[in-house]
Amino acid sequence: MKPIVVLGAFLVWAPALYPQAQTATPGTAQPAATALLSNNDALALLRRISQLMESTMLATPGMSRAAAPLAENVRQALVNIEASSPQNASQVYNLMANVRAYLALSDALPKQYPFADTAVKQIAELRDDMNRLDADFEALIEQKDQQGRNPDRDNLKRYAEENSRLGPPSGQTPRIVFLGDSITDGWRLTEYFSGRDFVNRGISGQITGEMLGRMQADVISLKPIAVLILAGTNDLARGVSVSTIENNFVMIADLAAYQEIRPVFASILPVSDYHKNVNPQYAQTARRPPSTILTLNNWLKQFCAQRGYVYVDYYSSMVDSAGFLQADLSDDGLHPNAKGYRVMAPIALNAIDRALGPVKKKKGRFF
Repeated sequence: MKPIVVLGAFLVWAPALYPQAQTATPGTAQPAATALLSNNDALALLRRISQLMESTMLATPGMSRAAAPLAENVRQALVNIEASSPQNASQVYNLMANVRAYLALSDALPKQYPFADTAVKQIAELRDDMNRLDADFEALIEQKDQQGRNPDRDNLKRYAEENSRLGPPSGQTPRIVFLGDSITDGWRLTEYFSGRDFVNRGISGQITGEMLGRMQADVISLKPIAVLILAGTNDLARGVSVSTIENNFVMIADLAAYQEIRPVFASILPVSDYHKNVNPQYAQTARRPPSTILTLNNWLKQFCAQRGYVYVDYYSSMVDSAGFLQADLSDDGLHPNAKGYRVMAPIALNAIDRALGPVKKKKGRFF
């Protein structure tokens, strides 16, 4: 995306680009805090702003040419937001800055007389929508600030009660913890693995750093013989560097091994854009580049080989000839559907059995 070129003429309208906080008149009521719009409402507002910008460009002579870079920036920002989320603060801010610049340019250029009533109304609507977006963006920043100050960043409370009720392993069947994100969270393990002590500790949306923070409460304290880690896809979507992801995998492995828990690492699943016609947010490859997924999987495979860990290769059985998640294994290009989990289950079971190897017992527990 091209950066905004700030022309000298824009300096006159700098307040429009970067509005200053308004000082309230003593004795006047303050506006109530605005609730964050739903994702659907926010997307509808962003799309309407883009449409209004496109249509009003034609109302003023020379506007189409002068505002073309700004319009392109807005279009690209909207594509990125649709592919990720209307809570993608950096992209929303980028879109807002370009629309503000467009409004400043619109004010600066001379207009035909009489100026079309339709254009006047559309520009007024564009300003109103931008005010709505300003309020929503403020609510979004407040939400992110609260999340940043969350005393339970890693969501340890999610399984706290279940962990307290779980009790120690039976001593008859080795316990395995499945640690992961939404792909693990949505996997009904009892339906796919009968008669096994498999414990699901997946939490939707989590990244590897948050799983590292849950190792003591959700893995080590449960005293499993092994932990199967499926993680990394959300890290990619949030822009976490590959080196940081790798570092978190190493620390998870070291913690497990120190506690005599066998770490088993699963490949990151492929993704696809095959379902984006159903929902634009199902375009997954922009946030999770297939080439980066392949890079991480290659690193994981080598890491497991060096350490003597079992590598769970879901990827090879779920990727198609184009390098994407097979269309019939997912309904959104990211999460496995029932058929996808049926592909994964025997692969996981085979890997776990290989990881267990010759199981011994020591003081009532497997190791």
